Amino acid sequence: MRIGFDAKRAVQNYTGLGNYSRYIIKNLCRFYPQNEYILFAPKRRVNEQLSHLFEEYKQIQVVYPMQYIWRKLSSLWRVWRVTSRFTNDGIQIFHGLSNELPINIRKSRIKSVVTIHDLIFLHFPQYYKPIDRKIYTYKFRKACQNANRIIAISECTKRDIIRLFNIPENKIEVIYQGCDESFHKEASAEKKKEVKERYNLPDKYILNVGSIEERKNVLLAVKALKQLPENIHLVIVGKRTPYTQKVDSFIQANKLKDRVHIYSNVSFKDLPAIYQQAEIFVYPSRYEGFGIPMIEALHSGIPAIGATGSCLEEAGGPESSYVDPDNVNELANTFNEILSSPEKRERMIAHGKEYVKRFTDEKLTRQLANVYKQIIS
Repeated sequence: MRIGFDAKRAVQNYTGLGNYSRYIIKNLCRFYPQNEYILFAPKRRVNEQLSHLFEEYKQIQVVYPMQYIWRKLSSLWRVWRVTSRFTNDGIQIFHGLSNELPINIRKSRIKSVVTIHDLIFLHFPQYYKPIDRKIYTYKFRKACQNANRIIAISECTKRDIIRLFNIPENKIEVIYQGCDESFHKEASAEKKKEVKERYNLPDKYILNVGSIEERKNVLLAVKALKQLPENIHLVIVGKRTPYTQKVDSFIQANKLKDRVHIYSNVSFKDLPAIYQQAEIFVYPSRYEGFGIPMIEALHSGIPAIGATGSCLEEAGGPESSYVDPDNVNELANTFNEILSSPEKRERMIAHGKEYVKRFTDEKLTRQLANVYKQIIS
């Protein structure tokens, strides 16, 4: 097959949707090397992670359909310019990897798939500008209506698509996302020592990874820290947003500066060693499409705590712990229970490693390849 992809995020983003896009492209190249993969992106940008894929896999081509168009029109590349290339490039399937498809995709007569990650902007409108909500709602709904098949990254997202966009259930396939293979391997003692020294990591810490934004609710973990032993620290790895000021203010007011460590420029290659040296991973987010950091934690061999209310139980499995995202005492008690019980900790680790076997790259990629085959058969 000759498959086209919306690769805007693969080229421009280093986290989230960018990681997902590169994950899909890489694994299709690994397990289905007989296909050709054409990446469509609005403009050139140096991306080291994507460059490695180009070097390793010769089945990938990249096309910049807007590169000669006036820069201020580049945001319209999905609407009209890209579809004119499909027939000329012999594309059989076009996959929108990040919630969108060209609005005129049906006119191109090319079969299409769209991945919908989440509809958080409809659950928590207060976190988004009104104009952004309207644009997202229109584009996401239109993509679901136009696509031959929809990939939802969790059962939670599938339910949202059905309920909020009135899409037939039989049009949607749930295909989870795994995490980067670097999290599957034990970091060497030398690497762990190097990373610990580079970031001045404490001896005993609880870890949180993700953008430091209000929806992800890391302040709950900071508040819970007050009820934990003094030698337990909290390490937060993520991009700072205006919400971080709220977190910093609480830290200062409660004299927690020496116990809370925020890192915003951590190299991706150092993350596995940071995970593997943590006592516990915590992800108190109010709403997620899936929750890849939970999977990264389970692969890393540490107990994971998520929040109830969305899909984190799907990512973390039945033996991870889940708390009310507004209940500080419940989170603190859960921390203390795991920290004080080596047996419970080891049980959570063992069950977690078993649970994440369902998210193998080969299995998930085979599910996606089957979707492609179905829609062109």
